Amino acid sequence: MADSTSSVPPCPVKTLKKQWLEVLGAMHYVLAFVVLGPFSIVLLLFLLFTRLWSLSVFYMLWIYLDRDTPSQGGRRCEWTRHWRIWKYQRDYFPIKLVKTAELPPSQNYVLGAHPHGIMSTAPFCNFLTECNDFSQRFPGLQPWVATLAGIFYVPVFRDYIMLSGLRPASRHSLDFVLSQPQRGQVVVIVIGGVQESLYTAPGRHCLELLNRKGFVRLALRHGAPLVPVYSFGENDSFKSKTFAKGSWQYLCQVTYKKVTGLPLCFCWGRGLFSPNSWGLLPLPMPITTVVGGPIPVPQCSSPSEEQVDHYHRLYMDALERLFEEHKESCGVPASTHLTFL
Repeated sequence: MADSTSSVPPCPVKTLKKQWLEVLGAMHYVLAFVVLGPFSIVLLLFLLFTRLWSLSVFYMLWIYLDRDTPSQGGRRCEWTRHWRIWKYQRDYFPIKLVKTAELPPSQNYVLGAHPHGIMSTAPFCNFLTECNDFSQRFPGLQPWVATLAGIFYVPVFRDYIMLSGLRPASRHSLDFVLSQPQRGQVVVIVIGGVQESLYTAPGRHCLELLNRKGFVRLALRHGAPLVPVYSFGENDSFKSKTFAKGSWQYLCQVTYKKVTGLPLCFCWGRGLFSPNSWGLLPLPMPITTVVGGPIPVPQCSSPSEEQVDHYHRLYMDALERLFEEHKESCGVPASTHLTFL
């Protein structure tokens, strides 16, 4: 079954108000990830040296007592997923969701999202919000997007991201989801992770995948079909400066990633008031997320390396076919091919 339609309503002429609402929607996402976390940490430390020090102490105690919540049930809120601001963010680019096959809710699934890009905008919008009507396109499925476990210790920010369904990308966390008695659980993993963001550049389709096999082991342990997902245009939303492997700049980026777990990307978008200036606002480039068909896998509590390698190869082949079948309709030149690292 193919679904090439978009839930983005036709809008040939946008009013000035609509344009600004879309800009604010896109900027909200950026500020939430770039500013909210650091600001919350600074505020918490600042309050320690004021008469309100008890607020910081009690909140840090709360984080400690609540440390297991992100890896278990979380605090997902359907109201948050339906915020109007997500639709404004969708229309800013715009972002589309394309369904190519049925995913029956009688099974659980492991979705591999590619590429990571700078901020993984498409996976967040399409799977953690209802801006493109995920629950209607894939009825009975409940998506969870995995991200860095460390950010769930960042005050305030952790509680904000849990509302939409983000959870730690740890074995314990993902096993918990796929072990639930209720079927239809969908784990979305951005396979390339922060390492892949170091290769991100407009027009480039380079994936960190050859040695990423943990998601295959996860699928085999639970017998959850693998589903390849590719977001065409994700890498075009920011301009960036990439460095050759072996260069001192690249070594600095890798070292920083190992120490902090976060990427050190040299990237920029457009300014808030002028499209010709530099800024944090992403470039309004179309993004199309194509969800492929499921790859059945057997359930095996302790999969062998041969099994893992076999299904990893099947997955890579399916992802490559998905890319080749849809690249031209998504504006990618026919001569462009995926590169696996």
